[in-house]
Amino acid sequence: MQLYSRSFVCRPPPLPAHSWIHAPVLLDEFFQADDGCGQVPSGLVSHPDCEHLLYPLGCTVVIRSLKGARQSFLHGHTNNVSCLAVSNSGHYVASGQVTYMGFKADVILWNFEKRELHARLTLHKVKVEALAFSPNDLYLASLGGQDDGSVVIWNVTKKEAVCGNAVSLPTAGTTNTVRFTNTSDLSFITAGNDTIRVWQLDIPNRKIRPTDCQTGQLKRIIKCVAVAPDDSFFYCGTTSGDILKVNLKTKLLNSYGPAKNKLTLGVTALSLLKSGELLVGTGDGVVALCKEANFKTMQKVALEGAVTSISLRGQGHQFFAGTAVAQIYQFNLPEFTHEMIATCHSEPVNDVAFPFGTSELFATCSSQDIRVWHTQSGKELLRITVPNMTCHSIQFARNGKNIVSGWNDGKIRAFTPESGRLMYIIDNAHGMGVTTVSLTGDCKRIISGGGEGQVRVWELGTQSQRLVEAMKEHKSSISCIRLKHNDKECVSASTDGTCIIWDLERFVRKQIVMANTLFKCACYHPEEFQIITSGTDRKIGFWEVFDGSLIRELEASQSGSINGMDVSPDGEYFVTGGDDKLIKVWSYNDGDVTFVGKGHSGNVTRLCVCPNRWHILSVSTDGAILRWRYPHSSA
Repeated sequence: MQLYSRSFVCRPPPLPAHSWIHAPVLLDEFFQADDGCGQVPSGLVSHPDCEHLLYPLGCTVVIRSLKGARQSFLHGHTNNVSCLAVSNSGHYVASGQVTYMGFKADVILWNFEKRELHARLTLHKVKVEALAFSPNDLYLASLGGQDDGSVVIWNVTKKEAVCGNAVSLPTAGTTNTVRFTNTSDLSFITAGNDTIRVWQLDIPNRKIRPTDCQTGQLKRIIKCVAVAPDDSFFYCGTTSGDILKVNLKTKLLNSYGPAKNKLTLGVTALSLLKSGELLVGTGDGVVALCKEANFKTMQKVALEGAVTSISLRGQGHQFFAGTAVAQIYQFNLPEFTHEMIATCHSEPVNDVAFPFGTSELFATCSSQDIRVWHTQSGKELLRITVPNMTCHSIQFARNGKNIVSGWNDGKIRAFTPESGRLMYIIDNAHGMGVTTVSLTGDCKRIISGGGEGQVRVWELGTQSQRLVEAMKEHKSSISCIRLKHNDKECVSASTDGTCIIWDLERFVRKQIVMANTLFKCACYHPEEFQIITSGTDRKIGFWEVFDGSLIRELEASQSGSINGMDVSPDGEYFVTGGDDKLIKVWSYNDGDVTFVGKGHSGNVTRLCVCPNRWHILSVSTDGAILRWRYPHSSA
């Protein structure tokens, strides 16, 4: 059985996506945080065919169609992608990754047309800092990170290393970027902390020979390089907020500027237009068009977040800018107008929730904000921002009048879902942060859990909110609270290894279940005679509500904690996700896995089945929000 899906990007919008393994199914939509163009320097790249954008997301490379907004994905890295490059012909894509101290960091060469791995190139240690193709796709230059300190030239066709060398002198600083010249496959540039070098390849002798560029008394940290089309000069963007112009033939500094009004927080992205003008991205979020002669700013636009990527589309009539807060903007150059074409969380997503009885909207929460999304289109409808705070948990009121949220500053905040207006705040709700919230069906009470291990019941009045009871049997953080439909009972899961079923009329414990684990999630079966739990022991426990006895236990994962769980409204199936980055659909009665979804690059933090059983939504630590087609839907 083949089910189709797209992935809709919260960064870039919808595209096709990953797959369920077992019976194959694809993502339905894929909202994603722009880790690539956000956190990876020059991570957003426009493909030469002018029809696709590429960027990293965790350990995945995303290919997004600009016409149909569909996505495809390149899987192969074992850790986060740290750099990305596309060949001039567009036939090849190269991506490098970061790994751990003492381990090798791979460079993967991809065949773009076939969307498959062409070669895996392994020489660098710990991190691949930057990549660059030669003009005619003959060679790939890979730059190792601070712990590696080497540059390696690879033969693209033969899939092997040609030569390598230490990238800088022992007395020089670290090197941050590499760039081939435009007219020769045998010349490239590296630059970084007080170092600029032009290299020549000697292929017969398998050598690369550097020449240091002379900048006199000028000392700069260089983050990006752009080369003139005729290779007469190249330009270096610095953390000091100025641009260096270097003669490629003489290797001497020609000029630098602007002399006054330097670019705030440094030059973080640089691209050269055929007209000779420079497109400059800065650390304070400005995209500027500058004259080449004196680097004077002619036009500029302020974006949200530091600009980390600028990539020209075609001849440069359009270009794209990516920022550190997971935004992608499309610019029309002649008018210098822009629009945001994609957005998402730039930090781990902590929770996801649907309104009661509808699948048209859903909300997610992360560091500093709550966002409401339209499910079908993937468009952000509302953003609620609380600066310098992290939202751990959200829930829609059943009557649809507010969104209740728990924050790390110990406060419960309620907002209107239409405008995001703050309705009320419960101060000092929990001393060590509010870790989870749940709202009763009549919308008159909030049940909250905190980092100190207490479960508290709050009564909501028209003008005030009152603490009704604090239940104090847990010894550690509350990770999940689920209510019965009649609001007379709830279950709380804690990292102290216990789940407690509470009587919400007498505020006493009815049952307690214990296991050698840190419980991360618990759910009632829709008939509410059983609960299922999971956590760091990677097991799913089925427990009798009446007496707390263990009915059955299943092995849920081969590695890592199970962090999220939800039961379908009909009780036939449930879904799980966790540190193994997989989404699994289980038959509730048989205990068998019916589908396994592979798509996340980070640990799955939460997931839920939509009320109409058409989709599953899952969120993860890499900032991604994935929408999967529910495989057992009758629709």
